[in-house]
Amino acid sequence: MDADKLTMTAGTPDKLGATPDSSGVNFAIFSKHGQKVELCLFDEDGVTETARIELTQKTGDIFHGHIKGLKPGQLYGYRVHGPNDPANGHRFNANKLLLDPYATEVAGHVQWKPEQNDPKADNAAVTVKARVTGPVKKAATKKPATAMKDSIIYEMHVKGYSIADDKIPQALRGTYAGVASQPSIDYLKELGVTAVELLPVHATLDDEFLAEDGKKNYWAYNTLGFFAPNNDYAADKKNPRQEFRDMVDTLHDNGLEVILDVVYNHSAEGNPEKGPTLSMRGIDNASYYKLEPNDKSKNINDTGCGNTLDISTPALRKLVIDSLRHWVEEYGVDGFRFDLATVLARDPYAFNNAAAFFDEVEKDPVLSKVKLIAEPWDPGPGGYHLGAFPKLWSEWNDKFRDDIRRFWKQDGGMITSLAARLAGSSPQFEHNGRPPQASVNFLACHDGFTLNDAVSYAFKHNEANGEDNRDGSGDNHSMNHGHEGETKIPRIVAARERHKRNMLATLFLAQGTPMLLSGDEHGNSQKGNNNAYCQDNETSWLNWKDITAEGRELTAFTKKLIAFRKAHSVLTTPKYLHGNVKDADGVKDISWHNPEGREQNNGDWSKPHDKCMGMMLNERAIEPAAKNPKKGERLLAVFNAASNYVNFKLPEAPGGGEWERVLDTTAPELGEDGAAPDSHAQKSNFSAPPQSVVVFRQKP
Repeated sequence: MDADKLTMTAGTPDKLGATPDSSGVNFAIFSKHGQKVELCLFDEDGVTETARIELTQKTGDIFHGHIKGLKPGQLYGYRVHGPNDPANGHRFNANKLLLDPYATEVAGHVQWKPEQNDPKADNAAVTVKARVTGPVKKAATKKPATAMKDSIIYEMHVKGYSIADDKIPQALRGTYAGVASQPSIDYLKELGVTAVELLPVHATLDDEFLAEDGKKNYWAYNTLGFFAPNNDYAADKKNPRQEFRDMVDTLHDNGLEVILDVVYNHSAEGNPEKGPTLSMRGIDNASYYKLEPNDKSKNINDTGCGNTLDISTPALRKLVIDSLRHWVEEYGVDGFRFDLATVLARDPYAFNNAAAFFDEVEKDPVLSKVKLIAEPWDPGPGGYHLGAFPKLWSEWNDKFRDDIRRFWKQDGGMITSLAARLAGSSPQFEHNGRPPQASVNFLACHDGFTLNDAVSYAFKHNEANGEDNRDGSGDNHSMNHGHEGETKIPRIVAARERHKRNMLATLFLAQGTPMLLSGDEHGNSQKGNNNAYCQDNETSWLNWKDITAEGRELTAFTKKLIAFRKAHSVLTTPKYLHGNVKDADGVKDISWHNPEGREQNNGDWSKPHDKCMGMMLNERAIEPAAKNPKKGERLLAVFNAASNYVNFKLPEAPGGGEWERVLDTTAPELGEDGAAPDSHAQKSNFSAPPQSVVVFRQKP
């Protein structure tokens, strides 16, 4: 549209961002310390500036104006004038075209050319633009609304999940549409998971140092636009927003929830001394970023990423709340996993579980009803707070990962820790009234070794990242069973497969909310790379083509474990089990048994060399059978991490019943209706195989 045909009126400050209506578009942008804001309009090529209009109206700290005649599809950016005074936290520079923090679609990519970082150069031709958008079309789809106690989460990368899957049409691989394709849906439903947790899908930035080395920020924990989906994951580049919404609707139609991994702890602008000015730094650095109180030219770096967003300020807190609501209301997502979530509670500097952000989420009529999952740590001082989040929240439980890995690699003194993790990690979560499902239990996630690599590598192998193998954690509680990396030696392969089955069985037999890393169910490997954040290649992509016979068997066993969990509500109780409640036979709701057939006593818990223990769960004490005749079963799980057979005296089955073997990691083909004849009826002694999990059932 010709600049001389544009008409601007005052507009409204009520809604930040670009909001189209029947006559034009309203623009509103926050800048507390900015002195002048110019709206720059661009042609579709993203380079030709067609108009520059000052937003002369300011209400409070919001500049605003309504431009008649503009429509969805218009590209725009801002130039904000103000003091260039780093000592006081101000880094205004009108040479830099700035992305609207409320942009609902981001056009183009940041080009790493000299004018990007040169403060005297205009960067408009080499930076991204915001696009005005209208609403997406929403299907009349009902959300699954799966209770947390019934949830089984599947963490995946949108691209890496399907890019190498030849069952999915070529044009859809690695995209939102690929996740929603019929082969993908069929696989997820057959596996039995209830929710996909997507690694960041917000518009992102590939760091300059990675681009120079021909790499990408594959994990995308480098958000550039908090309201816009990542266009790179769209098959339909002309309408990525609609494709994302269609993916969510399709998943919902098939009973699957969508949880987004979100990054509100830092932005893609990095360190002010080295990073570019792309958006918030040039709009109002002092309002958006947490600065050193005694030297505001420096950013506080509690995130390890060069900057920390200051959610203790109302402006940033509003942005986060608005962004979250946008993804729920516009796209229908069911919840969020918050990266480095403790940063959101640094109010202003130290972690505070009564932080204003938590209070606003709890009171919000939309956000208080979705799943909220915290990564309860950050690398800043005093940044580890597992179990400290408010009641609405669940948390990634790294103690579960570490303790289960340590138990199965035969570290000493792990019996007590095993019991705590199996019982829902009550020491961490029960104190503030949250249920066992507050503990999101996992064996592996995107960050660290895959499950396969945790039993195949004793050391990290991150050389491909270009950091001389210095990056990534060196403390992985992993083992290689006598050979570092891939091997075809039968005894090592067999030991590794059993090790994986043992850990998966422990995951799905534990109270809490299980999370499975995509690909772990079929033995996916990253060749020992435990920090594959920049590996947008076969290292990180799921290998669907070369799944081994062992991998297919592991998938079948994982499906069996998930189905078993769903079939036995005693594994998903909403209350903690402490052995304080008994049924009519005097049997506790939960009890722990040593191989001698008696309950563990205080002395047993302190034995450093014990590696075998039984857990009995008694549904009759949790919900009396009289209330539900179909319930009332008892399960006994024997966990033996020892390298030898252990003679295990089974507890007397109350009421004269017999124990039926229903799961066995040494016999993965065994099913609930296929108990081996020699163990169909167990009354007393049982020889627990080396390195095994065996589950028995006493029917009501």
